[in-house]
Amino acid sequence: MREVMTKSMARNIFYGGSLFFIIIFLGLSAHSHRYIVTTSTNAETLTDSVKAGKHIWEKHACVNCHSILGEGAYFAPEVGNVMERWGVLDDPDGAYEALKVWMESQPTGIEGRRQMPRFDLSDEEMRNLSDFLLWTNTIDTQGWPPNEAG
Repeated sequence: MREVMTKSMARNIFYGGSLFFIIIFLGLSAHSHRYIVTTSTNAETLTDSVKAGKHIWEKHACVNCHSILGEGAYFAPEVGNVMERWGVLDDPDGAYEALKVWMESQPTGIEGRRQMPRFDLSDEEMRNLSDFLLWTNTIDTQGWPPNEAG
């Protein structure tokens, strides 16, 4: 091997390396897109109520305090698995009631504790939000959150 690298050798290494990593990047992008589309989101159960619940989630900026499936702030608890933690995963009416009672009891007024604001959601909005939170439990989260409490 030569002790000095010529411009031609450097150019070939640059183009060869660039081509190699572009092919790797495209292959991983195609794989992740195919994997996410086919396994993560449970699109079959995506109803109008779930979509409306997602809109309520975004309208009231719940992500500013809560995380959902690992995305968002960590000021308040993870809510991607909240219905499972409350034990109402298989009971949509129970999920609605649990969420309604929780939201109506906020803020608690306990000194020195983080407080959730009162949003005064209608019954329909509360039902849609509970349907959205139930739906998030059906997504393949690949082991997230790492513990039950999020």
